[in-house]
Amino acid sequence: MKELRQTLWSLLGDLPNLDAEVIPSGRQISSNQKSDYREERWLLDLNGEQEVPAILLVPNNASKDNPLPAVLYNHAHGGNYDLGKEELLQGRKALPEGPWGEELISMGFIVICIDHWAFGERNSETESAIFKRMIWMGQVLWGRMIFDNVRALDWLVEREEVDSSRIATMGISMGSTMAWWHSALDDRIGLCIDLCCLTDFDSLVANGGMDGHGIYYYVPDLLLHASTSDICSLIAPRMHLSCAGLQDSLTPPDGLERVDVILKQIYSDANASENWLLHTEDVGHIETPKMRELCKQWLSRI
Repeated sequence: MKELRQTLWSLLGDLPNLDAEVIPSGRQISSNQKSDYREERWLLDLNGEQEVPAILLVPNNASKDNPLPAVLYNHAHGGNYDLGKEELLQGRKALPEGPWGEELISMGFIVICIDHWAFGERNSETESAIFKRMIWMGQVLWGRMIFDNVRALDWLVEREEVDSSRIATMGISMGSTMAWWHSALDDRIGLCIDLCCLTDFDSLVANGGMDGHGIYYYVPDLLLHASTSDICSLIAPRMHLSCAGLQDSLTPPDGLERVDVILKQIYSDANASENWLLHTEDVGHIETPKMRELCKQWLSRI
């Protein structure tokens, strides 16, 4: 496990050489009190290069004496570069059940979501331009995105109202991919929920679906070292719920089956069969009412 993680980190390019012992800092931009929670806007110093805008939602009953579990929510792509972290509060077409922000607050979670490179308040440079510039510099866009996510969690778990032993991460589409990659590389995450983007790489190639995913998705040399199942195996025996549509071209069904068979065996061998579930429905790239129900059931286990 340690060797595979080291390999994955090495494939993610030249990452910022920041002191891992130094907790990321941030400055609060605004605070808006709602009936049941507080909506805070922050600019976080996560990578030493570009400030990272973030939304933090804090239930009214969260405090040092009553720390609450937290969810690191990952926004999707969908070509909507203006939306970014606002998906947490506004939702998107692939989430017909509504945005996840207030849903998670009602369940008693503190929630954070950051803008990733090229999205939201960080969209002054295009995704394509960022990818090309980083490649020239020995960097990988996906690696820089994961780095920001890990550092955002570093910042989050230091807050006194957060129960750092009860952390979940989730998202749909690109946010789904971020959830399972981050969970594989970070043992602090106790629950991974990925919606509509558990893609078996070899199956994607075989089915001619390479252009379905954005350029951010492609990590140089990855298939020479690891499969989707290999990466997700690093999450075991921690909880992992995956939901996918059988008509979704981004997640070919034969690939889903391959991942499911392998992970079922891995979780069984770890005596943790109850901690892995692949739920599929005959739909496309969309969250369904049943998926929403399952997500809430699994979140209640944190």
